Amino acid sequence: MAIGLSEEHEALRESVTGWAERTIPADVVRSAVAAAGGGAEERPPFWAGLAEQGLLGLHIPEEHGGAGYGLLEAAVAIEALSERVAPGPIVPTVLAGAAILAADGKAHAELLPGLADGTLVGAVALTGAISGVREGGVLTISGVAEPVLGATLADVLVLPVSTDRGEEWVALDAAQATVTPIPSLDLTRGVAKVEVSSVAVPAERVLDGLEGPDVLNLAAIVLGADAAGVASWCVSAAADYAKVRVQFGRPIGQFQGIKHKISRMLVALEQARATVWDATRATGEELAYAAAIAGVTAPDAAVQCAKDAIQTFGGIGYTFEHDAHLYYRRALSVRALLGPSADWAETVASLALGGVSREMEIDLPEDAEPLRVAIREEIARIAELSTEPDGPGGRGSEQKRALASSGFVLPHLPKPWGRGASPLEQVLIHQELRAAKVALPQMIIGAWVVPSIVTYGTPEQQERFLPPTLSGEMIWCQLFSEPGAGSDLASLQMKAEKVEGGWRLNGQKIWTSVAHVAEWAICIARSDGSRPKHEGITYFIVDMKAPGVTVRPLTEMTGENLFNEVFLDDVFVPDDLVVGAVNEGWKVARNTLSNERVSLSSGSGGTGASVPDLLGLCGKLNRELTAVERQELARVVCESHSINALSLRVTLKQLAGSEPGADASVRKLLSTSHAQNVAQAAVGLLGAAAVTAADWKLGDAGYWNRAILATRAMTIYGGTTEVQLNIIAERMLGLPRDPEPGK
Repeated sequence: MAIGLSEEHEALRESVTGWAERTIPADVVRSAVAAAGGGAEERPPFWAGLAEQGLLGLHIPEEHGGAGYGLLEAAVAIEALSERVAPGPIVPTVLAGAAILAADGKAHAELLPGLADGTLVGAVALTGAISGVREGGVLTISGVAEPVLGATLADVLVLPVSTDRGEEWVALDAAQATVTPIPSLDLTRGVAKVEVSSVAVPAERVLDGLEGPDVLNLAAIVLGADAAGVASWCVSAAADYAKVRVQFGRPIGQFQGIKHKISRMLVALEQARATVWDATRATGEELAYAAAIAGVTAPDAAVQCAKDAIQTFGGIGYTFEHDAHLYYRRALSVRALLGPSADWAETVASLALGGVSREMEIDLPEDAEPLRVAIREEIARIAELSTEPDGPGGRGSEQKRALASSGFVLPHLPKPWGRGASPLEQVLIHQELRAAKVALPQMIIGAWVVPSIVTYGTPEQQERFLPPTLSGEMIWCQLFSEPGAGSDLASLQMKAEKVEGGWRLNGQKIWTSVAHVAEWAICIARSDGSRPKHEGITYFIVDMKAPGVTVRPLTEMTGENLFNEVFLDDVFVPDDLVVGAVNEGWKVARNTLSNERVSLSSGSGGTGASVPDLLGLCGKLNRELTAVERQELARVVCESHSINALSLRVTLKQLAGSEPGADASVRKLLSTSHAQNVAQAAVGLLGAAAVTAADWKLGDAGYWNRAILATRAMTIYGGTTEVQLNIIAERMLGLPRDPEPGK
């Protein structure tokens, strides 16, 4: 998935990619490298074609010769062009146009048309030591700015100037400055030193209304898109190479070390894309927050992906003839131009500690309002019902049963168990339940059970088990994992023997959450040992009070007892409690597991270890955070923001009727470790108080110590991190699957 999400953005990306493949072949890039190496940087031969395609002015209004779109469309195009490490002043020209556009309109008519049609090349100095003095209303400037990307070829220079009014920005004709090329690390585009001496700036070229933070925010987005393009090529090229490069008799992409490396590269790439995408949507104070996160995330992702690509290519990747070093050079240059990641991280920390955050709101279509009104009215009636427990064990209530019977609990399921709700209706239901402060029943494991019974259960099973499960009155556990079958679940050994009227189950299950209080369990057992590994498995519903069921609590590292081991000794299960076909239980189990992984990755896993909690702790410390602590805080804030942005992108893709693609897999992987990172940051802030026992009753120290212990499970249950990385490598990147044992 690229930076853009909509069909229009995908079409734009495909168009730009196709044009770039035809127009910027490898020899054009290498010619630019040779010219730059000889000190003779020129406009690339495709410059006129680039302008004819309208790619320099996507973000510029039509009245000034542009396409009239926005910065998001410009970012989509830049990403696609940077995947081919397109040489020349594309990025600085787009950035110059964005900066001038952000100022008042005095220079718009004069400069924007030329920047849009390619007759003018722009450049922006992100750092400089230029001062200005006003005499008789005329601003005269002198000083130096360096390094300035694209300045060697520029016609228009956007420069910062220190005056008695503070920092101001000007748009100067390059002919009025002395521009001296600086040898560039990026061999595909140059940088230069810009010197001005007593240059009078016309009033219409003073960019009133443009401030330094505005320019930096724009740079984080534009150069962030550039970085995303670099990272994208690195991921694709490394994966393609790993599929065909053979060592030790098999493709290197089959080695787990390479699989995990390239999967991590994809994770970093998708985080970069998500944060840049969100920054293009943000406004006001939230723009500074979102842009700073993109300023941390995207350049670092590009550098990491380029390093890992070179490592994957091995020796050939270290040669000058291979393109990998061109991408590495560009990644390093982007990060250097934007400034140290630590500076951007400091901005993130300052804004977060100051109370700035960003809600990921969904812009819904206007025709959604009638549906929203109907949902709101239905929920309002349910909200009036009693919430007092009245079911077995005090778990049910009139309101919960109404939520279940109305299909609000799992609305995506077909009626009558859900509402057959579209993604749009699901979003509206979520919003309206939250607005009405109506809490859904806590189904725990039941949330994973219901979809499988809906899909594969008999009508009798559905009528018996679904209503009380959906209302939270029936507690379930999951008898899947065994001592020798955890992540490799299909290796299970529990035996199911056919007897008159049903089956006898014998074996041991482990890591079974809430088994000590569950009334029913879903269980998979091997019903035909002669069949292949993933066959001969049957899916059962087991009465946890049946004779032969023994539950032994397992004490976790927190000292609590959530997990259990369960022994089944000649436990009878009647035929009418088999779900799906006999010997085809793996198919049913996969349905359960897919629902489990989505659920586990959607929150903090019940630990409460989230960024708002962490910021709350910071507010209670009664001291200033150290520089190191602020950097760590920024890291987890950036990670949290990227997860939220990825989640929103998944929802928007679903609303558009598309598959969420890599965003969903990356979000799952990041979510499992995020609470660990939050808890680790919190415990680091506690200092000596972190010796307090891990008990949430003992104040902040006990709360966070419990969290740092409890969250260790999150990268294990529901599919370990390593298994998730394999899934990303094989399903998203197409790397070869691990060989079967003995083959």
